[in-house]
Amino acid sequence: MEEPEKKHRDHRELGQLLDLFSFHDIAPGAAFWHPNGMTIFRVLESAARQMNDRAGYKEISTPIMVKSDVFKKSGHWEHYRKNMFHFVNPTDENEELAIKPMNCPESTYVFNASTRSYRDMPLRFAELGRLHRNELSGTLGGLFRVRQMTMDDAHVYCRPDQVETEIRHIVDLTMRFYAVFGFKPTCVLATRPEKFMGDAADWDKAEAALKSALAASGMEYELQEGEGAFYGPKIEFHLRDSQDRDWQMGTAQLDLVMLPKQFETQYVDESGEKKMPWVIHRAIFGTFERFIGMMLEHTDGTLPVWLAPVQATVLYVNDSQRAYAEEVVAALVAAGVRAELDTQNATLGKKIRAAEVLRIPVIAVIGEKEVAARTVSVRNDVKPFDVFIADTAKAAKIPII
Repeated sequence: MEEPEKKHRDHRELGQLLDLFSFHDIAPGAAFWHPNGMTIFRVLESAARQMNDRAGYKEISTPIMVKSDVFKKSGHWEHYRKNMFHFVNPTDENEELAIKPMNCPESTYVFNASTRSYRDMPLRFAELGRLHRNELSGTLGGLFRVRQMTMDDAHVYCRPDQVETEIRHIVDLTMRFYAVFGFKPTCVLATRPEKFMGDAADWDKAEAALKSALAASGMEYELQEGEGAFYGPKIEFHLRDSQDRDWQMGTAQLDLVMLPKQFETQYVDESGEKKMPWVIHRAIFGTFERFIGMMLEHTDGTLPVWLAPVQATVLYVNDSQRAYAEEVVAALVAAGVRAELDTQNATLGKKIRAAEVLRIPVIAVIGEKEVAARTVSVRNDVKPFDVFIADTAKAAKIPII
C-alpha cells in the first residue's frame, strides 16, 4: 500500500486512508464510523468514564428527544432555536418536540427527582450525550463542524462555598487529561455577553468566582469581554497543535441563572431552608468528533499505542513461522492488546510498509531465529516472548488520568 507524500493531511483523507469513518449525502454533517474509527471512539469513551469515576462523577443518561417546553424554559428557544431540530408530533398537533442540542436542562430533572441535602453537595453528574445541532449546510466540514456529535458533558451542582474548589478540580483534571497527549492548554475567561439571561449582579458573582478559582489554580488567562454563554461566564481551554493552530476544546461555565432558577433546583441547608445551588457546566473533550479530527491532523494519524485502532500487527517471513506468529497474536489478545496477524501473500518489506502506512504502532516480525529462540523482533530490538507480551500490554492500557 502506498500513500502520497504530504506534510499535513486533512483528517478526512486520514479517515479514508485508515478506514476510520466516512460521510454520505443521506446524513449531512454526521459521520458513519467504521470499525477502526469506532474503536478510537470507544477507547476515548472508556478513558472519559475512568477519569470521571476517579474524580467522583456519577454517570447519567437523558432522552435525546424532549418536549420543546424544556428549551423554552431554559432560554435556548429564545437564544438558540435556529440551531435546533424541532417539529410538531405528526400524530398530535398539540405536542411540539425537540432533538436536544445540549444536555444541560435535562440534568435538572435527575437532580430534582430527589430531595437534596447540603451534605449531598457537590453532586457531579456526567453524561456522554449524543447531541444534534442544525448547523448551516455550507459550514459543515468533516468532523470539525457536524450536526450530530457526542459530548463528554458534566454538570456539577454545588453550594456557593464549594465553587472555587470544584473549578480548581476541573482545571486540574483538564490539564492532566491533555498532558496525556502532550498538550499544555492555555485559558480564556469569557464574560457577560450583550444579550444575557438573568441579573447583572448574578453575573458579577459568577465572574468573580471564576477569576478567584483561576488565580487559586495558578492559571494565567486571557480575558475576552462579552464572549460568555447567554446564561453564564466560562473558562475555555485552548490547545495549539503541530500546525500551530489554536483549538478551543474544553469549557467550564458557571451558571447561577439558567439551571438553578429556571428549573427551580434546590437543596436543603443545615438550617432546613431551601437554597439554590450553583451549577458548573463542564466538558473536557469538547466533542468527540472535533477532538478526534484534531488529533488525527496533529499526529498525522499516528496515535498513541493505547488509542490506536490496531495496536500491534505480527508479521512472519513464510508459512513455517505462522504457527508461532499465531501464538504471539493469541497471547497479545489475551493480554488485552488489539492485535492482528498479517496473512497477506507479500514480501516482508511490503508487509512492514503496509503496517507503517496504517500507523500501526507495534510491528512485530517473526522469522526462523525468533521461532527457535521464542523471541519477537520489534524495530531492531529482539525481546523474549513473555517480555514482549508484557511490554506491549502495558503500552496498550488506557493511562490513568
